Amino acid sequence: MKVLVVYASKYGATKGIAEFIGEKLREGRIETDVQEVGSVQSLVNYDAYVIGSALYMFHWMKQAKQFVSRNSHILAGRPVWLFSSGPIGNSPNDAKGRDLLEVSGPKELGELMGLTKAREHKVFFGALDGSKLAGTTGFFYRMARRSEEAKKTMPEGDFRDWKGIEAWVGGIVAALKA
Repeated sequence: MKVLVVYASKYGATKGIAEFIGEKLREGRIETDVQEVGSVQSLVNYDAYVIGSALYMFHWMKQAKQFVSRNSHILAGRPVWLFSSGPIGNSPNDAKGRDLLEVSGPKELGELMGLTKAREHKVFFGALDGSKLAGTTGFFYRMARRSEEAKKTMPEGDFRDWKGIEAWVGGIVAALKA
């Protein structure tokens, strides 16, 4: 059994999750490669896939969506799990009281699930380090952070739930060994 973990990450938080997933799969005695979506050369030597993307404005990154579309004929015939990295903060709920991990998924989730026949999709909290934001994004972020309200809605920090991610990977390991 050989698994490919593929990710699209802009500032590194999703890359960190993908690398952690790869590590936990290997600990489960599953041969695993972890690659950035743009560096994947071939899918033919893999038996299963875990594909993830950072979320921006409730959407997967363009490169990740294109990867899934371009390779759907292979992905749909093998076990696939999808993950998204995005919400930040210490509260598990949004201002309306909804579970952030349930309402933060990509708007194109139905399409992604359909193209891949994925067994599951999971949203994980991400991380935000404003010092890594450059260009126009960085400028607008720094301007917005002058507001106390913006500091509450865009808190900086690492909010990734490593134990939750590890538990999810444990389910993947069990499914692959069954």
